[in-house]
Parts: sequence; C-alpha cells; structure tokens
Amino acid sequence: MTLSTMDAPSGVRSAGWATVGLGVVTLAVVAFTTPWSALPDPAPALTPDPARDFTAEQIARAELFDALVSLPGYLSLGLTLVVAGVLIATPLGARLVGRLPGPWWLRTLLGVFALSVAVAMLRWPLGMWSEGYLRDFGLSTQTWPAWAADRAKNTAIGTGLTAIMVMAVIGLARRYRRWWIPAAAGAFALTVAVSFAYPVLVEPVFNDFRTLEAGPLRDDLLAMAGRDGVPVENVLVADASRRTTALNAYVSGFGATRRIVVYDTLLRAPADEVELVVAHELGHAKADDVLWGTLVGGLGAAFGACLLYVVTSAGGVRRRAGVTSLGDPRAVGLVMGVLSLVTVLSGPAQNLVSRYVEARADVHALELTRDPATFVAMQKRLAVTNISDLSPDFLEYVLYVSHPTAPQRIAMARSWARLNGLPEP
Repeated sequence: MTLSTMDAPSGVRSAGWATVGLGVVTLAVVAFTTPWSALPDPAPALTPDPARDFTAEQIARAELFDALVSLPGYLSLGLTLVVAGVLIATPLGARLVGRLPGPWWLRTLLGVFALSVAVAMLRWPLGMWSEGYLRDFGLSTQTWPAWAADRAKNTAIGTGLTAIMVMAVIGLARRYRRWWIPAAAGAFALTVAVSFAYPVLVEPVFNDFRTLEAGPLRDDLLAMAGRDGVPVENVLVADASRRTTALNAYVSGFGATRRIVVYDTLLRAPADEVELVVAHELGHAKADDVLWGTLVGGLGAAFGACLLYVVTSAGGVRRRAGVTSLGDPRAVGLVMGVLSLVTVLSGPAQNLVSRYVEARADVHALELTRDPATFVAMQKRLAVTNISDLSPDFLEYVLYVSHPTAPQRIAMARSWARLNGLPEP
C-alpha cells in the first residue's frame, strides 16, 4: 500500500465546503439548544454582589487562592500552545517519530505515546505546583502516590483516545484521497461512543461507588426524580473524599444506566441542600443536556476532521512540519498539534454555552423545589467549601469559567423569587 498524495484542488474545495457546512450546522444546533435567557423578561435584573453574601475573610481567601493557582494554570495553557506551535510549525515531531522502528501503524502508536508522555512530563511539575496549593487550602486529601496514579490514569485514557484518532487519520490518509469523509464520520461516531461508554468504563477508573443506604434522603431523591419525570435507576455515592473536600453531584448515564451520583463529601451538608444540588443535576437530565452536548460534540469532531484536511492540504503547513503526506507516520506530531490547538481555541465558546446551560439547570432546581432560601444557602456552602472564584477577571471568565459565579447564581435566585412572589432570601 502506498502513501496517497494530497487531493486535487477540487477535493480541497469539497472538504472546505463540508467544513463550512458542518460549522453552520453545529452553530445552528448550539443556537437552537442553548437557553440564552434562563429567566423570562419580566424577571428583575439584580446585580451580583459578593459582599452581600460572603464575609471579607471569605472573599479574601477566594482571591488569594485564585491568585496562587492561576499562575501554574496559565503556564500550563501557555505550555499547551507552545507545544502545539512547535509540532505544527517545526519538523521536530516528524524527526522524533522518524527515528521510531516498525511498520507505519506501530510507529504511529509509538509516536502518539512518546509525544503524549513527553507533554505529560512537562506538565507534571505544574500539576504538583497546583496540587500543593490545593493541599495548603485543604481542598485535596490525596497522598502524592494517589495523586500521581490519578494523573497517570488521565494521561493513559487521553493517550488512548488520541491514538485512536491519529491512527484513524493516518490510516485513512494512506488509503483514500478524500480521507476526510470517513474521518469525519468516524470522529462523530467515536464522540458518541465515548459519551455513552464514559459512565460505565471511565468513571469507575477514578472512583468507587456504593448504593446510598436506604433512608429518608434516598427516598426523597428518588421521589423528586419521579416528580420531575426523570427515570433514575439508582442513587450512588462516589468516594470523592479520598481525593478532595469539594462538594458535587451529577446525573450520569442514559436509559438503564442513568443514576444519581453524589459525592460522599456532599452528604455532610443538610439534606435539603443535597436535594437542591441533585435537583440542579436533574435539570440537565430533563433538558437532555448530555444528549445535545454529545450531538454538538460529534458535529464539532466531524468539523475538526474536515478542517484538519483543509489545513494540512496547504503545502507550506506540511513542509514546516517536515512531512509530505498525512499518510506518513511522521505526521503524528502535526495531527496532535492541530488537535490540541483546536481544543484550546474552542474552549471559550464551550464555556459560554455551558454557563447558559448551567443557569437553566439552576432555574429548574428552583422550579422543582420552590425553595430559593435553601438554594442561596447551598450556593454559599458550595462556593466557600470549593473556594470558588467569586469575581473572576475577564480573561479567566472567558478561558476557564464553565458555570455562572456563585454571586451570579444567588442574584438569579433572588430574581426568580421576586418573579414568583416568594420572599427574597
């Protein structure tokens, strides 16, 4: 089997039109499914005010924690961009993979493994830096061996998924001129498969789960899910306390695998606050946020496959990366660099949509429980315990914030209370 050359201009144009089409469809689905306004227009607009609900000491602690962890966070982001730039704009990746032995598929696998491990090692000190602050502030309860094991698991899973994608691209490029067509279909299918398999295959890698013991809380959570019309098979407790003191819960799975999962740390909170956290998560299930997110993710992955074809069809890009064709195993670095760069660049858009989706789930929790006072108390507890950033600056907000801030969520709850004629908490 011989390496295919890059497609003729007509093929590139076809891929370009497919890229544009998939981009338009993806944006249309996002525009249609995103709740751009969580509350109706008559709801009064209230200005978030951290000082109203948090003490000066709590605000200062959150600001100090954010200032400390931001530096290694920004350095990690910068490292990601630098590595992506080196792999795209220089032949370093091609030279490294070119020294590997074996047939093309083995060289591809070894190349993905080598580059992934190298990047993980570069990030390792930054991860330790951040972990040190988490320990100083009491958020992390892990031992260093346990932390290292979790990080290694993350790297292994990420490397495995990357290997599947890169192997597919290079293998298809070796066989087909217009490899972007099967690549786009495969990227969509892989995204959907991972979304469905994640609760069953990935979650147990990081946590052990037990069924919440019979009692009033379990009965209330299942009854609330029933009232909400969200069928739930079980209520599980994740042993998060061996890793963190943070509070969280989520609804995981689809159909027969759907279950409510609460952190064991959350069970230390009052039962009505636990119910409100779960009511928020039921809001995601009620609106099929995971299903719509999976669809958008699949379309985005297909868009990325077509974009990769268009970008790498430019001879200058391939020359700078030291490869003549994406069917060459030495293109591993170029493919990984483009994937990494696209992931970073798409982050702000994902965060923007996520904040609106999370706001809708907050409103759902209020509608389901009709208890804005407990909602505000729960948000305060979550923010203080998790040391959430109460007033992120613009850059942080765009790059990292996937949920409304605690003051924004509290202001929204007060607005909802006024709209519904209930006492403002």
